[in-house]
Amino acid sequence: MYIPKVAVLFGFGINCDHETAAVFEMVGGNSTRVHLNSFISGADDLANYDILAVPGGFSFGDHLGSGRLMGNRMRYSLRDELTKFIQADKPIIGICNGFQVLVKTGLLPGPDGNEPDFVQRASLTLNDSGRYEDRWVTLEFNQDSNCIWTKGITTIDCPVRHGEGKYVMPDRESLAQLSANNQITVRYIDPNNNDNVDNDKVLPFPISPNGSMMNIAGICDKTGLVFGLMPHPEAIYAQWLHPDFTRGTAPQTGSEIDWEGQGLQIFRNAVEYVISKN
Repeated sequence: MYIPKVAVLFGFGINCDHETAAVFEMVGGNSTRVHLNSFISGADDLANYDILAVPGGFSFGDHLGSGRLMGNRMRYSLRDELTKFIQADKPIIGICNGFQVLVKTGLLPGPDGNEPDFVQRASLTLNDSGRYEDRWVTLEFNQDSNCIWTKGITTIDCPVRHGEGKYVMPDRESLAQLSANNQITVRYIDPNNNDNVDNDKVLPFPISPNGSMMNIAGICDKTGLVFGLMPHPEAIYAQWLHPDFTRGTAPQTGSEIDWEGQGLQIFRNAVEYVISKN
């Protein structure tokens, strides 16, 4: 069986690369941690890989805003390589700081067409709380989205660790179009009251840890291949990582693997997608 090759970026303050590489290995991928400069210099080639992961951390110390400098570095130095990667139907994920990078690179939410144009259309800005938030949240996944990363997932509990996680767009029309396209793949929800929720209204803190428009926790591009989210699914790869595990009240995955946490399916989906194409 084909084993998908996963490039997990590191360097410049990224600090979640080891665990991100590990979860892809757990679901059948072959992970390689690649310094961004290796792709830029030509020492390695993005085309050698099937999946690209941009992990969390504090790239370039969040100078000029989270993800700004790394986003620019990718936008101007890897434009052709990233375009070819997406044209080849290869998946990309950005987690937390990686999501910020993909938004500021312009890969998310992306243009109306399937080819990236590297125009920034949204941003992730300071949390409404005015501080860094490190807490657990509940997420709901859009069942109508074509995002290949989120297939078959309904809800999960997941930690957030960010200071600039508030998703914003310049006007309500752009946000409404994003919703109509089913590109809003993940939202923060109140696990105790999720009936008839009006997503035009931001949920109160800490249910929404940042005040994102329409309670957005993650989005995809039009192709469904490029996906980013602020919470950290790699941090709930095992059930015992949930804060309620020892109480016996942590959510169950229904997986045949008795220790598997809710977040692992996101990475398995991408690996299985690549296998299905080879």
